[in-house]
Amino acid sequence: MIELPVDVLKLPAKWEIKPLKDVAELKRGLSWSKADETDETGNLVISIPNIKEGWIDFESKFNHYLSIEIPESKRLKTGDILCVGSSGSIQNVGRNSMVRWLPSADIAFASFTFIISAKRSKIDNDFLYLLINSDIVPFHKFTKRAADGKYNFQLREFESYMRIPIPPLIEQQKIAHILGTVKKSLENQLKTIQTTYELKKSLIYSLFTNGTKGEKLKQTEIGMVPESWVVKPFESTGQVIYGIQAAVANNLKPIGYKILTNKNITIDGTLDLEKINYFQPTSQKHFNTILQKGDLLFNWRSGSKEHVGKTALFDLDNDAYVHSSFILRIRVNQNHNPRFLFYYLNYLREIGYYQKVQTFSINAKFNKSAINAMPIALPNKEIQDSIAEAIEVVDKKLLNLKAIYDLKLKLFRTLLHDLMTGQRPVKDIDFSIAEKGYELTNIALSIAAEA
Repeated sequence: MIELPVDVLKLPAKWEIKPLKDVAELKRGLSWSKADETDETGNLVISIPNIKEGWIDFESKFNHYLSIEIPESKRLKTGDILCVGSSGSIQNVGRNSMVRWLPSADIAFASFTFIISAKRSKIDNDFLYLLINSDIVPFHKFTKRAADGKYNFQLREFESYMRIPIPPLIEQQKIAHILGTVKKSLENQLKTIQTTYELKKSLIYSLFTNGTKGEKLKQTEIGMVPESWVVKPFESTGQVIYGIQAAVANNLKPIGYKILTNKNITIDGTLDLEKINYFQPTSQKHFNTILQKGDLLFNWRSGSKEHVGKTALFDLDNDAYVHSSFILRIRVNQNHNPRFLFYYLNYLREIGYYQKVQTFSINAKFNKSAINAMPIALPNKEIQDSIAEAIEVVDKKLLNLKAIYDLKLKLFRTLLHDLMTGQRPVKDIDFSIAEKGYELTNIALSIAAEA
């Protein structure tokens, strides 16, 4: 038996711990031959690419259609939990979504997937779905490497040996309702973030193409820009230097300076400081890499083409930092706005500029010489300031939305664990005020404060 968190907890009265097979059925997907395939007039079969995080894409370009009749046992039903059962990536195995709706009755699930189907008289399917995606159910323990190079979910072991907490059915339904409502708030927060992000992209494209004054446009080597903007080599904006050529992977002891690598720069241009290494400078060349507020950090080399050109604005006040060799530091002169250039460099990456002008090998790169010679369209300092300010307003809103989402997610996970293990009885949570329009995550916040 797999030891679970509930095994060491004192469960509430009337709760039980049972093997998963007692309350649900697990079924592997359909196999077929190439001769069975037809055009879109056939019966739909969905597979691994259709299974997203929390939803199912029934209109994927990877859809299969079959001329054969779909056996009843291989048909999806609403309420089923559809899971990835085999993949070349361990991160994919176990990815799942509940089937909330079906575009037709005869939809099959493919052989590299499986379903978990709740026995409705014993367990609520929404409760089961939330439980499956909690830390109480260790999916990864049932994933093994096979000889063919794929990771496979050990379905029968999971079915037989996976033990889960089972409250009375009515309590399951209450727990599922509470958690489902909080989860919906999370999903709405994500939608708001995505909408705001698209707004930011549109704003950036408009400002860097049309400017702010409605003036005529002119054709340049980097595309259409406002007539008053001047195309100059990037080296006119400031000093560009390479970082420290040193192995930093194991420099974890807090001695010397904190060192930023390309892994500390996210794809959207923020600094991720969760994992920080250290470096002790020993030469003037090393000391020259000490960062100042307003410096730009340009990822010039990466194993991924998409990551070349990702740029962060260094704006930290505390602690001393240096930068590694895969980062170019750009120290902007006083005639230019560093935040404007920060947005501009990331804009060039977004539109694929670096890939267009460079020939990439296994290690994609856009080096110091290339960045210095790169043409850049520049307005006067006043317009640079106004453009940077306009984009920053949206950026700050995005950061705030993401911070709220992270908080809500943390609260949801806490509440999920506590309710699913009986540590917090559902009767102790007064969600009636939610009917008056209050956010359930705010109630979750008060719950976390009590804990």
